Amino acid sequence: MNEELTNNYNEENGMFESRLKVQELNHLAFRIRNEIGKVIVGQERVLDLLLTALLANGHVLIEGVPGVAKTLIAKLLAKTINTGFSRIQFTPDLMPSDVLGTTIFNNTSSAFEFRSGPIFSNLILIDEVNRAPAKTQSALFEVMEERQATIDGVTHPMANPFLVIATQNPVEHEGTYRLPEAQLDRFIFKIKIDYPDVEEEVSILQNSCNRGLAKEIDEIQPVVSADEIIEFQELTRQVIVDPQLLHYIATIVDRTRKNSALYLGASPRASLAILNTAKAYAALEGRDFVTPEDIHEVIYPVLCHRVILSPEKEMEGIRPESIIRQIIDSVEIPR
Repeated sequence: MNEELTNNYNEENGMFESRLKVQELNHLAFRIRNEIGKVIVGQERVLDLLLTALLANGHVLIEGVPGVAKTLIAKLLAKTINTGFSRIQFTPDLMPSDVLGTTIFNNTSSAFEFRSGPIFSNLILIDEVNRAPAKTQSALFEVMEERQATIDGVTHPMANPFLVIATQNPVEHEGTYRLPEAQLDRFIFKIKIDYPDVEEEVSILQNSCNRGLAKEIDEIQPVVSADEIIEFQELTRQVIVDPQLLHYIATIVDRTRKNSALYLGASPRASLAILNTAKAYAALEGRDFVTPEDIHEVIYPVLCHRVILSPEKEMEGIRPESIIRQIIDSVEIPR
């Protein structure tokens, strides 16, 4: 292993230093939070989960009512990363070629050439993902899973890093196409954004009076490059996980499959998502090892959209979070 990644004993302070450069990553996350905090009031939890998903190389579905800054926070995150950014507004008449691109005939060269669509970027924001028809959704989710698109028999790889942030409105369902469970499973996190509290809303109003939103957005500066993101993604994969924690994750996921309150439990993909995001969360906190607390921080946004309540529990108004909490409480935490 590279000397830079080995444990080093610091004779000056008598302590072992981290075997990974996680403190550098922790400092970077602090700078990103500060930049976005110039515009967004609160939502620290949402931003932490977005950064976690980015490091874990997974995609995110953000759910919230209109006006809670779902789109804005994704745009601001893109501005802090010096990389490509695309925004696609999903509508009922959107075709797969509008997302992926198409092959056209070039009269000048007398040959067909591929014109890439907006999906060929690094960070892609999909607004109202459930408003496009199923064939367009399927084209998007194929790219998310395979990180490539095959058009007219030619395979086109996606750029790296590649992160899709999709939004949807949980209230208005007229003219929408519900995402099937198999497609929801493509998202490593489902993040729910709630209304701000009174103090936060007062801060929002004060900021609007003092400066104005457009000016503040223009002041957001990039603090990290695409190459650095790739480097930190590799660093995250090397975070240590104790075997007992692997068993802890597997036990929780297994119990979702055996719980009578759940019609559908989580798949092994959910286990991998918990593992990878727990590693990323630990790295963001400046540690090169995972703790049970890291697992608890990521387990709800990983599992809540991957399980389905039984019809009886759904009629009772039970939420998936409640069942998952009961399952977690029933499993002994490794010490």
